[in-house]
Amino acid sequence: MSTKYSFRLQSRDHLRTLPPKVIIGQQDTETAAHVVLKFLAYILFFRERLQLEAHLHQDSIPFVPDLVQLDYELRPRLWVECGECGVNKLNKLAVKVPEAEIWILKRSPEAVEHLLRAMAREDLRRGRYRLLGFDPAMFDELCALLRPRNDLLWVTGGFEPPALQFDFNGLWFDTQFSVFAF
Repeated sequence: MSTKYSFRLQSRDHLRTLPPKVIIGQQDTETAAHVVLKFLAYILFFRERLQLEAHLHQDSIPFVPDLVQLDYELRPRLWVECGECGVNKLNKLAVKVPEAEIWILKRSPEAVEHLLRAMAREDLRRGRYRLLGFDPAMFDELCALLRPRNDLLWVTGGFEPPALQFDFNGLWFDTQFSVFAF
């Protein structure tokens, strides 16, 4: 692991009680943009038993998710991939984690559409995947603000409608994102 990013979290949303702090490691092959995607995924999908980059220790699942929620029998219920994710891996995930919601987060709707075309070309199973694309200008601004120590004040956000309101390192964000199904 080359770098660690610390995020102090506060929530004004009574429906989303966040932990006071989360640390996200940047692997040697990852970019700062990948760290931002993992952080946004953590905040958006926050729930009980949510884990970042958990090794599942199951021979049948050879992958490490960016984000996962396991049920009480240690089966994945939510699987989130951030950034670059091969179509072959996505195809295998549909079989390996049959009960899980599978989400792929990208920096922009254009990046999502590119992946959707590749998934259609490879004839992946329909009805198994949800994809999310952020506003690219907002995403680039977040990447520019990323520091080793960060502060987030969460106000509101969710999927109905797909929107976010938060303060990150002293800058206010009020934005929407796009959700696609495949």
